[in-house]
Amino acid sequence: MSKIKDEQLEKLQGLVNNLNQIQSQLGSIELQKHGLLHQSSELQSGLKEFQDELEKEYGRVSINIQDGTYEEITEEDESDKKD
Repeated sequence: MSKIKDEQLEKLQGLVNNLNQIQSQLGSIELQKHGLLHQSSELQSGLKEFQDELEKEYGRVSINIQDGTYEEITEEDESDKKD
């Protein structure tokens, strides 16, 4: 039976092993990405619910997240956004 040289076999095995490791790492990254996307979606839902609570208590306001101050949102403000 014919066989490639030992050095060639070692190089081939090394390349295949490195490729397999990279593919495994990419799979892990995709799983992490999926988890992060799920967490992001949950946080966005939670934020929306909390914004709705705040709106019930304070009305339509724009809140400064740095210091908690807020200003009422007027119809004029809304029409400025559309332009």
